[in-house]
Amino acid sequence: MKLAFGCDNSAVALKKALMEHAAQLGHECIDCGVHEGEPNHYPIYAARAARMVASGEVDRGVVICGTGVGVSLSANKIKGIRCALCSDCYTAKYTRLHNDANMLALGARVIGPELAKMILEYFLSTEFEGGRHRLRVDMISALERGESIE
Repeated sequence: MKLAFGCDNSAVALKKALMEHAAQLGHECIDCGVHEGEPNHYPIYAARAARMVASGEVDRGVVICGTGVGVSLSANKIKGIRCALCSDCYTAKYTRLHNDANMLALGARVIGPELAKMILEYFLSTEFEGGRHRLRVDMISALERGESIE
């Protein structure tokens, strides 16, 4: 699987650790920044990774900031993105299984690197279940297009 990673300056170390872990699992990783010492604004790097996912250039994306909230909000502004902020493995599994999330957001100041690696593994190894969940994902897409779902 091809993955895009983006972060802010609080999460450079965790991004590097996760990219190394994903590569060890056999995934191709693209670093969308930020790199150590660079001044930054997290929406730039979250959007950069999200645009790669939305365009199909990569399969999924991972964005990281201090809490994960800012990058998840930013990524979700890109059409076609379903970015889920996860702090546990259960949520990572079910956001893929039921929501077909195509991006994962993490908080570098909220979880440690080993838990982050486990969350990433669940996110990457779980496939979308489809079925009744397809209708709900389609409804999310309709909302994104400004359509009524009622």
